Amino acid sequence: MDVVIIGNGISGITAAKWVRKLSDHNIKVISSESEHFFSRTALMYVYMGHMRYEDIKPYEDWFWGKNRIELIFDHVNAVDPTNKNLILKDGGKLSYDKLIIACGSKSNKFGWPGQDLKGVSGLYHLQDLEAMESFSKDLERAVIVGGGLIGIEMAEMFHSRNIPVTMLVREEHYWDNVLPREEAIMIGNHIIEHHIDLRLGSNLSEIIDDGNGRCAGVIVKETEEKINCGYVGLTPGVSPNISFLKSSGIEINRGILVNNQLCTNYDDIYAIGDCAELRDPRPGRKPIEAVWYTGRMMGETVAYNICGSEIDYDPGIWFNSAKFFDIEYQVYGDVPRTIEPPLDSIYWQHEDGKKSVRIIYNINSLKVKGFNLMGIRYRHELCEQWLREETHMDQVMEQLALANFDPEFFKSYETEIINTYTKKTGRQVALKSKRRLNSVLKFLNSSIG
Repeated sequence: MDVVIIGNGISGITAAKWVRKLSDHNIKVISSESEHFFSRTALMYVYMGHMRYEDIKPYEDWFWGKNRIELIFDHVNAVDPTNKNLILKDGGKLSYDKLIIACGSKSNKFGWPGQDLKGVSGLYHLQDLEAMESFSKDLERAVIVGGGLIGIEMAEMFHSRNIPVTMLVREEHYWDNVLPREEAIMIGNHIIEHHIDLRLGSNLSEIIDDGNGRCAGVIVKETEEKINCGYVGLTPGVSPNISFLKSSGIEINRGILVNNQLCTNYDDIYAIGDCAELRDPRPGRKPIEAVWYTGRMMGETVAYNICGSEIDYDPGIWFNSAKFFDIEYQVYGDVPRTIEPPLDSIYWQHEDGKKSVRIIYNINSLKVKGFNLMGIRYRHELCEQWLREETHMDQVMEQLALANFDPEFFKSYETEIINTYTKKTGRQVALKSKRRLNSVLKFLNSSIG
């Protein structure tokens, strides 16, 4: 059987690897972005000089031949499900028995004048990195449009080369369409401390042409101010890269619609990763989740389904992590931007303004529902267990020292967090002794193992 995969990102390559583990099928992976799989999340470190491009390829080039995975460097213009063909850029065709679409995302553009000028790009593809590199020499200022995780990455990249950066963020506080207010304010302050010109409540009106097809600046909508710049980063999120499928007959909405086995309306076509939209997502999960680990999980799931073992995609409890300059960020479970009944939270913030812990719980049952962490790391497996078992907040507080993932000699703040809980709820809780916590940790490790 011929299995063809469109896209060589984490989703497509994970699918290829698992199809190979589970079968002797012929496997072909086609991509026009790069010849080999690379770690997309590490692109920023190439620009910053911490790594070389070859360092972000997880597998040596000989790996693919040894595992009989054929790599095709070409572009898919269209899919013909009736004849089970892919139509390639040069007019050629590639046939399949089973097709996995893992074509990822594209950077959002909202019709701004000048958005297609040279020196205007997002930060998603390898070509975006190459564009940033080519325009960085003698660059006097960059303007980034949009916040979130991609925007902060791009800001840090330019900042690492001492290139001044202005950020236009439409929200009142940084990423406050996702983060609760206190955390959003903390991150905004941290960005300003790094000498980034953060313009909150500001929208892009247009990108100015220098007369030769290259950007020369932007106009701010609210003030009509002109900001001169030689590069504009468009980072107001991403969306599924599916325009080439619109006349294919494959059902699409925002993304490619799939069932719980990741199959489309054609029983021989599947979609995974950023481009897939679940018809019936699990409770607490979104139909489209452009996250590295969910793409990897989808890749494994689809391989099992193609190879004859029908299983549902189950991403488990929501998790994400990132970094805002040098503040690490973790989120587990249900952490809405606005916390309303039946949810409530305790929020502790360190006086340095660079560490915080928010724990979400149900007001009536005091069962834990989510964790939002800035500058402090908690153990993934423990947070997931507490959320899965809907642990009572008293028990979470008693065992909080178990969650701390920071090195042994780092200062811990469990007592302060418990005091915050007591003040908020009136409940008296004592942190368990290290001896008792060690016994709990041994039990936890044995149950996980």
